[in-house]
Formats: sequence, C-alpha cells, structure tokens
Amino acid sequence: MEGARAAVERLWPGRPAEITELGGGITNRNYKVTVGGEAFVLRMGGAKTSLLGIDRAVEHAAGKRAFEVGIGPEVTAFVPEEGWLVARFIDGRAVSLEDMHRPAVLARVVAALRRFHEAAPIPGSFDALAVVDSYRALAEAHQVEIPPEFDAARKIAERIRAMRGMQELVPCHNDLLNANFLDDGEIRIVDWEYAGMGDRFFDLANFSVNHEFDVGDDRRLLESYFGVARDSDLASVRVMRFMSDFREAMWGVLQSGISELDFDFKGYAAKHFSRLAATAAEPELDRYLRTIGDAYGSHQNN
Repeated sequence: MEGARAAVERLWPGRPAEITELGGGITNRNYKVTVGGEAFVLRMGGAKTSLLGIDRAVEHAAGKRAFEVGIGPEVTAFVPEEGWLVARFIDGRAVSLEDMHRPAVLARVVAALRRFHEAAPIPGSFDALAVVDSYRALAEAHQVEIPPEFDAARKIAERIRAMRGMQELVPCHNDLLNANFLDDGEIRIVDWEYAGMGDRFFDLANFSVNHEFDVGDDRRLLESYFGVARDSDLASVRVMRFMSDFREAMWGVLQSGISELDFDFKGYAAKHFSRLAATAAEPELDRYLRTIGDAYGSHQNN
C-alpha cells in the first residue's frame, strides 16, 4: 500500500485521497482512488510484465480506443516510466457466467466486441502461437521447467496455424476473462494490457472458453456476431479455444518464474494444459480442421 500512496501523491499532489486495494488481479496491483468526489482505478504494473508481452503504451492506446467507441472507461493518466495507468472507476455490476449465456446479454456483449474489432487500428500486435513460443523461450531463460505436455500441444497449434493461414488483423482485447466485463447500463470491457492487432477468432474463442460455452452457445455467439453461424466460423472458434488455453497455460508457466505475486501459477498452468488436452482428445478436432481447410483452400496435410 505504501507504493500506492506514493503514486497517488504524485498523481494528485496535495489532495486528500481514499485508497482501497481491488482484489482479483494476478498480474498487477489495482487500487480504487477517490479524490474530490471522483473515483478512479490506479493500475500499477507488476514485476517484469514486459516479459509477458505487455507494452504499457499499447495498453494505454487500446484503452483510449475502447473509450472512444463507448466500451471502456475513460483513461485519465498514464505514467509510462512507472507503468501506471489511471482510468475512471466504473460503478457497474459484474456480468455473471450464467448471464453471459442469456441471448439478450450475449447480444450486448457481442455488440461491444464488434465495436472494438471494427474500430481504427491500435498499436501492437498479437499472434497466439508467437506468444506461446516467446513464453517458452523466456521461461527456459528463467530456469523454469517446461511441462512435458508442451511438445504435443505445439504440434497441434502448428496444424491450426497451417490450416487457418493468414487472417485479417483487427483491434483485439485478447484477455476476455469474465472479470473484465462490467455492466453500468452499457457493457464495458476493462484491462487492455494484452490488446493488439490480431485475429478476431482468437477473441471470440477466448471469450467462449472463459465463459464455458458449448457448441450450441458458440453457434449463438456467431449468429449474434455475424448474423449467421457458418460451419467454418464455428470450426475456427472451436480450434482457437485450444490456442486460448495454450496461451494461458504457458502464461502460467512463465509467471511461475517471474511474478512476485502470491498466486499458484503452476496450478493455473496445469489447469489450462488439462483443458487443452481434453480439447485435443475430442474426435471433433480433426473434423473442425478439415472444415477449416476446405473453407480456406488449405493444401496442408492434416
């Protein structure tokens, strides 16, 4: 808390402030700061977060773009040399996992995602496979043991990349955990630190797997997003769920060697490796890859 008090004094010098630590973060420290009747969230970047592919300048730009299109809080201050980002506090309610399955709520969430995906470009890029490879190299450099499941998962990830080929790059959030959605009358999305130009299907799949969607839910997700649930799009969402879990698993592996936060990162990694293994074992995976290959005209072996 001492660090937060020092930051608040620099950001709002000489002004009385009430500071409350916000729970839930496993990368950064987050605080609610009330100053002069206004409430803000101060995000203080965690140790070595640049190794996770986080660029605070990109996060700042993405947060500003989200506010411009009406789906994020207003960003009011940025201190790049310290990794501090300040945004207005959103006095909204959490959107539960159960609510995300309700058609009316899902439609509102999808509309918010589409607004960001269709917004002007932002700095930075996000490629899930490249991120996984980077996390492995950095974990090894920090003497972190790579789980034995990595090699088999990496082969499947390469098949997915080969079958899908090049995809249109759009502004993406890339970390659509349930905790990153709030409803204050509008759907708001927070925590833009992994944002960058990327594959919209990674965002859709990341949202899907984090909200425990089944195939029927994914069809409704796609119908809401595109107006139609094409088989090739469904296949892309289902295989990119694997990529979402692979990224999360290797994020946990790397964090276990670099984070100073008190969190079971090894357990987090194991959970996601277990889930991606279950996805890989599903007989539908090969069918989804064939559907994608047919749709994209792939000549790769599958």
